[in-house]
Amino acid sequence: MVFEKTIESNIVAMKIENIVYSAKKREMRVRSLTRLLLVTFGTLFVGLGIVGIFVPVLPTTPFLLLAAACYARSSPRFYHWLLNNRWFGNYIRNYRQKRGIPLKVKLLTITLLWLTIGASVIFAVQSLAVRIILILIAIGVSIHILSFKTLKE
Repeated sequence: MVFEKTIESNIVAMKIENIVYSAKKREMRVRSLTRLLLVTFGTLFVGLGIVGIFVPVLPTTPFLLLAAACYARSSPRFYHWLLNNRWFGNYIRNYRQKRGIPLKVKLLTITLLWLTIGASVIFAVQSLAVRIILILIAIGVSIHILSFKTLKE
């Protein structure tokens, strides 16, 4: 009788152990998938940030900040790479430290913005409503850029 109870309690213990093991295994898969998704989105945001360097209407810094947030939660190696990257690191560090935007970057950004929007309004867009929207976007982005402190290099 005592022997049968010991066997039954061992069986119950093994079942509980299997349930706990399955839950831990499932949790590890979810963590791996989450990590993979965060690294993927971080890389996508870095790509959009790179495009934003060349396309004035597309902002660079917000995408790099999103990439940094994704990498910080998923990959210390990628996070470190991004913060110490010679092209992208300054965007993030200056924003996080509320230091501002260098005057040269402000001038270049606003100049490229207006050249791109101006060319679109003159040569590419026929609709008056779309032209007005593009000009309003350019005004809004210009005001936003000028609202940041000017960083003295």
